[in-house]
Amino acid sequence: MTAQGDSAALAARPAPATLGRHGRLSTLEQSEFDIAKAYLPGGALGGNALAEDAKFVFAEAKGARFKDTSGNQYVDYCLGSGAMVLGHAHPAVQQAVIDQVAKGTHYFAYLNEPAVKLAAQVARHVPCVEKLRFTVSGSEATFHAMRLARGFTGREKIMKFEGAYHGHHDYAQVSTAPKRESNFPEGVPDTGGIPKGARDTLLIARYNDLDCARQIAEANRDDLAAIIVEPIQRIISPQPGFLAGLRKIADDVGCLLIFDEVVTGWRLALGGAQEHFGVMPDLSTFGKVLGGGLPVGGVGGRADVMDQCDPGKKGQEGFVYQNGTLNGNPLGMAAALATLAELEKPGTYERLFAIGETLRQGLRKLLARHGIDAAIVGYGPMWHLLFGAKGEPRDYRDIQATDGKKLVAFDTELIRQGFFVLPGNRRFVSLAHTDQDLEASFAAFDAACRKL
Repeated sequence: MTAQGDSAALAARPAPATLGRHGRLSTLEQSEFDIAKAYLPGGALGGNALAEDAKFVFAEAKGARFKDTSGNQYVDYCLGSGAMVLGHAHPAVQQAVIDQVAKGTHYFAYLNEPAVKLAAQVARHVPCVEKLRFTVSGSEATFHAMRLARGFTGREKIMKFEGAYHGHHDYAQVSTAPKRESNFPEGVPDTGGIPKGARDTLLIARYNDLDCARQIAEANRDDLAAIIVEPIQRIISPQPGFLAGLRKIADDVGCLLIFDEVVTGWRLALGGAQEHFGVMPDLSTFGKVLGGGLPVGGVGGRADVMDQCDPGKKGQEGFVYQNGTLNGNPLGMAAALATLAELEKPGTYERLFAIGETLRQGLRKLLARHGIDAAIVGYGPMWHLLFGAKGEPRDYRDIQATDGKKLVAFDTELIRQGFFVLPGNRRFVSLAHTDQDLEASFAAFDAACRKL
């Protein structure tokens, strides 16, 4: 179906008078819930599930809105966990994928034309990237970045920061969302099934605390392969000098600095957070925005580090294996090229940042009008709501000190009102959010405030 056909189909479906479910549940959607409950653990596709009276099944999406299979409409601030910076079903991305489908959908991880073009585009935009490899997800990207760092340095340990999310693998799921405070540098596993050997290679530091990071790095200088950091950790912005300080610590102890730009890449600037903040890592990981809604990730950086995975070096000491059946899949590569072409247009990031600020300011006014003790925080195209916060958080423990239970309850009410967020988690805006979308969102937020 063409982009125009998709748009017409979406418009042809009768829209509800207001956003949200408000009791409207079709027999089709109920049957889909029953099937999901029978065959999917928890009736879910991943690690998140919505409350019974707020859950839904996606049917179709366009721009900043989507509908469920009961025909209810929502304004989307989850946006595919941040992937849809252009909005849903963007015509240019759709057309690129359609064109590529006609040429072939999968060739295995050998060279293909859109992958070669995209590699040059990424290297042109991202300051640290001299060479790169594509993956299918951000989790794979951080896994391979850590492996590359270990292979390059001959060391085993990785420093990460309490509350940082670097994917679902064993070397990432430590102190991502700990229920008890980390005893720095000891971490707290977030899931069962992590081998002790993997857990023991992770050192945990406090974000925005250079003294803590330096002490841990110095104490482990002979074993530390890399420091991995989200330049903006979830919704916590770096304090002035923090990222530059990590660069110096890495240089001083001889380890690599990895920027996990799965979220910040192409969201803050064409060159990501490293361009925006002016700090150069050794390696950078990508995902989400880059794929334009298709499964695309990557890791890139210094040529001497990346060249460890040259297949011509198989069997040699220092070779680092990196592969994947769907790496560089041409559909994802085509979607990524179309996404970058849109993001390269003049004024794109100024507009994206402006949308984020307009939303934050409008929500703050509503909280003040209702006398609700909560803060709207965030930076650029990202935002969050924290009950009981006294301003922008500096680290994970600042967020833990807020009322998380009230946040999840309020977020669930937002979803009922047609204002879609992932309860308890950071949220995003897209270039597709219009003034009308924002006004509808303010009305839904106001209704949720009255319920609260």
